[in-house]
Amino acid sequence: METETYSALNQPGVGWFAMIVIGLLAGWIAEKVTESDHGLLTNLLFGLVGAFLGKYLAEMAAIPIFGFFRTLIAATVGAIIVLFVWRKIRGR
Repeated sequence: METETYSALNQPGVGWFAMIVIGLLAGWIAEKVTESDHGLLTNLLFGLVGAFLGKYLAEMAAIPIFGFFRTLIAATVGAIIVLFVWRKIRGR
């Protein structure tokens, strides 16, 4: 059992609202990096899926992901990978 205590502003994770904001930002950044063109809802979708993928890949590489900026970086990398795979499947 973990015995670490965190203050309210120093929690290792992010909340639901912050995750939506991170998903939107990560999807938008991935859209610009991959030179795609899609809407706000698609940015959110790819960003959130990318966040899960990025977190999984970071765990596999033993890289700790916590806080807003580390989560944003992991989500952006994941969203870029998801968009790349999506574009390969779609044939564009």
